[in-house]
Amino acid sequence: MPNALLPPSGDSPGHRPDETPSLLRIWFGVRDEVTQKAYAQTGVGLMLFKYAVEATEIFHHTGHRLMPWDFLNPLLSERAKLLQSGPEWLGWALFAWNLPFVWIAFSMSVRRAADAGQSPWIGMLVLIPLLNLLVMVGLALAPSSLAQHWTPTSDSSRHPPSVRYDQRILLAIGVGLLVGAAMLGISVYGFGLYGATLFFGTPLLMGASAGFFYNCPHPQSWRGTMVVVSLLMMVAGGVLLLFALEGVICLVMAAPLVFPLGMIGGALGKAIADSTETSIRQTIVVLLALPLLAGAEALYHPAPEYVVVSTVEIDAPPETVWRHVVEFPDLPEPDEWYFKAGVSCPLRARIEGRGVGAVRYCEFTTGAFVEPITVWDEPRRLAFDVTEQPDPM
Repeated sequence: MPNALLPPSGDSPGHRPDETPSLLRIWFGVRDEVTQKAYAQTGVGLMLFKYAVEATEIFHHTGHRLMPWDFLNPLLSERAKLLQSGPEWLGWALFAWNLPFVWIAFSMSVRRAADAGQSPWIGMLVLIPLLNLLVMVGLALAPSSLAQHWTPTSDSSRHPPSVRYDQRILLAIGVGLLVGAAMLGISVYGFGLYGATLFFGTPLLMGASAGFFYNCPHPQSWRGTMVVVSLLMMVAGGVLLLFALEGVICLVMAAPLVFPLGMIGGALGKAIADSTETSIRQTIVVLLALPLLAGAEALYHPAPEYVVVSTVEIDAPPETVWRHVVEFPDLPEPDEWYFKAGVSCPLRARIEGRGVGAVRYCEFTTGAFVEPITVWDEPRRLAFDVTEQPDPM
């Protein structure tokens, strides 16, 4: 995280600097309150700048025009369609490009809510698709409160914690895991949706909840907070692996995405605990509203339809090909590293019976596909259903 996140030790609680903070401090720091004017001007300016850069890059690499409504659309599936004809690295480059803007929107919304006299957790609503636009407009219009609601705590004002250090760590990780489990259950098993909520919102909220509970009511160090958030992400990955909810390869691919987002959330959670009088009860109420994230995305997520057509031309008579399609003997042991690491690998295929109603078993290292034959037009066409399938690892 930038050095602007670290509060100088000389500042005392409730101190407001006389000088106007620079834009970099407002964007990437957490000490300065965000006024109505700063929030509105920054929001409009950065949104136009971000749109101009993304529209230019997408058009240059894909030939597609990024229209304003495409830019505001929160669905990852719609953005992916625009990137299909571009290079593979373009999606990852746009993700890295978006991270600073995620921090700015997240951080400024939290501090703007506090400056307006509201709970800083209201700023978390910028994570909810479509609702986030209304929240940002509302925060841009809300006047600043007369009372001071964002007062960073300095080292000199800290008190010895009333909770043991190890208990504090376990509490932070436990709450973060509960948030992750709730979002996984709601998004994947409730709505059947792998989208922005799961891959963006969940790591942010896990990190924010862990950062807050680790630092409330007695602030801890920034380094310690980042270590706790890192431990949370690793434990969460271990739990997914232990209960076979995800595979090793999926977790490795997701790590570059979830770790930075978890750190961003952890920094904001610590900042809220350090700088406001927000209670744990208020925090729990906000966490109970998490289904809004998945529900909002599911409401506007079209059911995807995929058609896959593949053709393989084989220099052999149809009768010869038919025999090897219906069943085949043991295959040689593969040399690829990912198969040796545990990814399911085909072994052989056998069939019980002939014609419609026969059952074909395509055996893999982790089990067998059970395939009742539905069409038998030898040697031209074979069709079957799949009633059982093995684990991928």
